Amino acid sequence: MDDRTRTELEAAAFRKLVAHFQDRTDVQNIDLMNLAGFCRNCLSKWYKAAADDKGIAEVTDDAAREAVYGMPYGDWKKKFQKEATPEQLAKMAATQKP
Repeated sequence: MDDRTRTELEAAAFRKLVAHFQDRTDVQNIDLMNLAGFCRNCLSKWYKAAADDKGIAEVTDDAAREAVYGMPYGDWKKKFQKEATPEQLAKMAATQKP
């Protein structure tokens, strides 16, 4: 497979992942972190880092979050983020690397 095709496939998979996260607002970031070790915020940071590597200054932290969340981050938090349970927080603490 050539590099261009590989990049196109990776981009399509990324877009599908972002769309899936935007559709599944019932899944909390802490649950994603506890199960997979990454969440929407991680994805937005990776997106921003890739833009930085390419010298694309207009991709700010807020713009990267909006690209992943599908809306401003503050709006998403107000609409969908729930208070973490003691069980979720305990699992997060147990899975954090020192």
